[in-house]
Amino acid sequence: MHHETATISDGPKTSFSPSFGLREGALSPLETLAQSISTIAPSTSPPATIPLVFALAGQGTAIAYLVATALMILVGLCVAAFARESSSPGSLYVYTRRSLPEACGAITAWALFCAYIATASAVIGGFLKFSFVFLDRIPATAHLPRTLTSVALVAIAAATATWVAYRDVKISARMMLYIEAISVVLISIVIGATLFRHGWNLDHRQFAVASLLKWPASRGVGLGVMLAIFSFVGFESATTLGAEAQNPLRTIPRAVIQSAILSGIFFIVCCYGEVMGFAGSPIALDQSDAPFHYLAGAAHIGFAASVIDAGVLVSAFAATLSCVIASSRVLLLMAHDGMAHSSLKHTSAVHETPGLASLLAGALAFLPAALMALRGATGSDIYNWAGTFAVYGFLTAYGMVAVALAFHLKNTGRLTAVTLLLTGAATLAMLAAMASNFYPVPPAPLVYFPYFYAAYLVVAVGWVMMHRRRSRVA
Repeated sequence: MHHETATISDGPKTSFSPSFGLREGALSPLETLAQSISTIAPSTSPPATIPLVFALAGQGTAIAYLVATALMILVGLCVAAFARESSSPGSLYVYTRRSLPEACGAITAWALFCAYIATASAVIGGFLKFSFVFLDRIPATAHLPRTLTSVALVAIAAATATWVAYRDVKISARMMLYIEAISVVLISIVIGATLFRHGWNLDHRQFAVASLLKWPASRGVGLGVMLAIFSFVGFESATTLGAEAQNPLRTIPRAVIQSAILSGIFFIVCCYGEVMGFAGSPIALDQSDAPFHYLAGAAHIGFAASVIDAGVLVSAFAATLSCVIASSRVLLLMAHDGMAHSSLKHTSAVHETPGLASLLAGALAFLPAALMALRGATGSDIYNWAGTFAVYGFLTAYGMVAVALAFHLKNTGRLTAVTLLLTGAATLAMLAAMASNFYPVPPAPLVYFPYFYAAYLVVAVGWVMMHRRRSRVA
């Protein structure tokens, strides 16, 4: 039986949102926030993503993250506006479906599903990378076949995350909250010690806006913004919980905004501290396999390095889990709307979770990471490639939501100059971020990703449209 959750808003009332057999009110406001925070996996960005952004933006890394934070807050405001009026496990897809043509809703659904699956594969790569940080220190593991060990670790991460997601979302949310809290605290201690060691004098090189905005430095900062966005992707995943959250029309929009702001502040402080901490070091930040080993040692708290590595390892698993949860909820609603096989719309009577959808999401997250590992890709390669691919899906969904909000407010007579400016700025920002993947031309294999992604959308949406047409004829 489908129970229904009423919606409330300051404007016109919206339609009721069914729970689809999921456990209503299972998650507290803090656990709802944990869903978004854990999908972001903030503790993985300082050691894994920030060095990659530094390779592109150099001293402009903090500026790149500042811009990315502003863009994500813009998108967050658009998402929160919808989340205050309705809650559904379909999240961004439901918002666009109600305000834009059917094809736009289908594009958003498949883009979002692709984004969560690709992000899960990416953070499995992060899990692989930091697993080897520990395994490489054990002499007995030196003779293990690298490729088979990599595939086994990928399988362990994917299978365990899928099992936990299938069993109980409440257990999942609590686990993610504790993991991220511990990891973020440890990283903050090292960054704080680094800043204290260098004194409180501002590193003006990192905020020399005039020089950083000149060509060719501006090119690197622009590319850095695109990669910095990957640090935030999934911040809206609390919207996939729908009625599983307590008082969802209040807790979900708050979780979306809070996760964007809190993560943005954390990332900006971390990248500022990392760039400052590596100034004058024998190795550049982007060349270091374990940057926090150097930072912790320089701050005379070397013991914290291994603990941070362990925290990031577990955080990568938590992010995998969070992405499996989010993608399974999107797939559940897609099945209810006829965009996926009808068997995927069923929920477990015992656990009140989308059982088959969770299993499929876990399998799809495993396959790309396993195939890349079989081809000899490192954990960093998987993280970089799958993460870049995921960004296309998120940018598509974020842009669609911004457009949908403008039409929704217009249709309900609530469109103002301020909201038009908000939605317009968010839409243009997503288009600009997408364009940065075409020029300057990125190296292979990244140069091919936009075309693979476009082909995926054409096939997926084309199939949906053909299926709908046949259904109408029948």
